[in-house]
Amino acid sequence: MKTFIKSISTIAILSGVLLASCKKEFLSTTPLNQASSVTTWADPNLSEAFVTELYNGLYEGELNQENLDCQTDNAIYNFGKENIMEGNISPASLGNVPHTYEWGSMYARIRSANIALEQLAKTTIDKTLADRLMGEALFMRAYYYNQLLRYYGGVPLVKSSYAASATDFTIARSSYSDCVDFIVGDLDKAASLLQGKSLAKGRATSDAALALKARVLLYAASPLHDMSDGSAAKAKMTALDGAFKNYELLGYTTADVNGRWKKAQSAAQAVLNLGYGYALDLSAPASAADGFTNYQNSYLSRNGGEKEILFARYFANAKDEWGAWYARNNCTNGYHGWTSSEPTQNMVDDYEMMDGSKFDWSKPAEAAAPYQNRDPRFYASILYDGAPWKPRTPDGAGIDPYNEIQMGTYQTGSAGSGAIAYFGLDTRNGPIENWNGTRTGYAIRKFMDPNPAIVDNNTRQEVPSPMIRYTEVVFNYVETCLALGDEATARTWLNKIRFRSGMPAITDAGDALVQRYRNERNVEMLFEEQRFYDARRWLIGAQTLGNKAKIVKIVGTLKPGKSVSVYRYNTDNYSYTYTVQELDPGVENRTWKDKVYFPPISRDEINKNNKLIQNPGYN
Repeated sequence: MKTFIKSISTIAILSGVLLASCKKEFLSTTPLNQASSVTTWADPNLSEAFVTELYNGLYEGELNQENLDCQTDNAIYNFGKENIMEGNISPASLGNVPHTYEWGSMYARIRSANIALEQLAKTTIDKTLADRLMGEALFMRAYYYNQLLRYYGGVPLVKSSYAASATDFTIARSSYSDCVDFIVGDLDKAASLLQGKSLAKGRATSDAALALKARVLLYAASPLHDMSDGSAAKAKMTALDGAFKNYELLGYTTADVNGRWKKAQSAAQAVLNLGYGYALDLSAPASAADGFTNYQNSYLSRNGGEKEILFARYFANAKDEWGAWYARNNCTNGYHGWTSSEPTQNMVDDYEMMDGSKFDWSKPAEAAAPYQNRDPRFYASILYDGAPWKPRTPDGAGIDPYNEIQMGTYQTGSAGSGAIAYFGLDTRNGPIENWNGTRTGYAIRKFMDPNPAIVDNNTRQEVPSPMIRYTEVVFNYVETCLALGDEATARTWLNKIRFRSGMPAITDAGDALVQRYRNERNVEMLFEEQRFYDARRWLIGAQTLGNKAKIVKIVGTLKPGKSVSVYRYNTDNYSYTYTVQELDPGVENRTWKDKVYFPPISRDEINKNNKLIQNPGYN
């Protein structure tokens, strides 16, 4: 009996202790699904995981379904007009703003970077690791601030995380020059901290910091950001909004343009000395076949093309990410792709002939065969009528056993009264899918893995998105040379790029050289998020971004006496006509308005922060 009572007493005592313990656990506010701040920054693995998360703000990089080039004369988006291209944007209706430029998304990442920098400054983890993580956080903060800066102009510089006890969360926009200085300062510190560090692919490096610095300073020197008295940019903004007075938000109000170009040149030169680049040491043009391969390797980052990458967003087949579905999102409907971002005829016309002359529709031989003898980069970048591509899916293999892109309407049967119309597999009237075919007569090839085992419509690919490529820095250096009057050096570096792709040397001078450079940059950097910013910073929006989108209609007519049961591109059997026309205005009706040089800040942000000054043209 005593034993039984003793047992009961012991149970009661233990129960009381456990009950008290449960009450304490119940009242605990410590999250069970995440580590505390103290735990995170005392643990090297958790600290690294926090900094690694900063990279998620890159999203798909440049490999989005709707490429930023769709907001330029290079391309259109298949599934809806671009309001920004028609000037129909306002603080209440921003149009499409990719994640990597969207105000709220960028500031969320900047806040995380600020937290990391504050905590790493006092962490107890190994100093070598702490310095490396701090360098990465500085780089990512600079990267995201530059995304905002090149989109909106000067933005609020939030340099620390807000405490929950803060009573005022409003902050004014900093001047454009202050933003540039802050970003460059972060990049200089990042480059120093990351110097000599060995990092995994996709992480920030010292060299990437120097390359981003070169981009930032090139933009800063550009005509769009010269807001001194008498400048073209200031004149445009004044004409747009006479009441606007805060030009320091948009650019430099001082006139030391040459000084800014020299800073940009020095920054680019520092990167050129790092030893990156692929096949840029040729003394003469590569063959057309090698030019094609060189360009493809450079954008696939393979077979030596990896040397082009200074900073990239990588994808793994095992992980279901949108950028890994780039081929499905952009290949043609005849392969069950979506043909989302489509090159325009405007872009295709920018590719030179193999001899370096400008393509000309008024020349009968060129108009009759517009896809022959063109710059090898055209064949590596664009899927055009008759282009060879991968094996068709089973439902298309019998219709097209030759695996060639079909962008036109053709006759089959027997010439004359026996001919019947056949709509190409890759058109909007194609026999496989007719709702997502090309509107322009073209589709993207660039950044698509050409491996036949990668089935475009249902297989993820592992092609990285090059966020900063060495060739961009070469172009940046060329541009500074042109601005500072060193045309000989500019031509030398331009010809390095042209020789790699199989194109002959250029000998132009003066404005002709400037225009040649701009075209070369656009052709080489197609779909790499350059055109939208280049056209704006050069103040040529009206001549480029405002162009009506052009398309091509292709008709293949059987020659007399010819009979065809299964269509294939063949000039022996067919006469082809190519008719260039403007895109149906019901799809897009492009125009240019100068307010697009600086897109609007969202009305919601303005309402939340009464210290924000709106960009000109939106009040």
